[in-house]
Amino acid sequence: MIVITNPTNIENEISIIHSLFAEGLPLLHVRKPGFSEAELKSFLSEIGLEFRSHLVLHSSHHLADTLGIKRLHFSESNRSKAKLFSESKWIKSASVHTIQEFNTLGDNWNYAFLSPIFPSISKSDYVSDCNHLEAIKQRTNFNTKLVALGGISSENIQKTLGNGFDDVALLGSIWLNTNPIENFKKCQQLALTF
Repeated sequence: MIVITNPTNIENEISIIHSLFAEGLPLLHVRKPGFSEAELKSFLSEIGLEFRSHLVLHSSHHLADTLGIKRLHFSESNRSKAKLFSESKWIKSASVHTIQEFNTLGDNWNYAFLSPIFPSISKSDYVSDCNHLEAIKQRTNFNTKLVALGGISSENIQKTLGNGFDDVALLGSIWLNTNPIENFKKCQQLALTF
């Protein structure tokens, strides 16, 4: 299971991140689109060094080596920049919005987010124009792990994983929850049944 940071600061965010790792969070995608490079470095410096191998950068990829981060995420708009990180030491992920686009990803992608699966929890106007749970039947790419994103919660994790997704990513169900750690543990327990 993957957690993506809230795009803006959250009260006690670093403490929550450390607690998520303590509860077994395998990967945290650091997505702070409004942050300057200096703000991003400052934010990352607050996360314990022991968790660097679990962090995925969404921006300022050129900082990765300096920060000891080997995981990089590329959105649709910046995917062409992934060529700059062609060495095998990099673990790369991508964002896609259709199963057809996912099917065209080459072997150099470890996993990709397909979104939105359900109406987004964090973005009220972000809904899918197709049924991805049905469209997944057209999957032909089995070299890249397929991760469901968008509206994922404890109510639909099992349905999602039971329909052919390899993993799920959480954002709103963590950061907009009054008890993010307990909700994470509940989601994690449900995901581990698959």
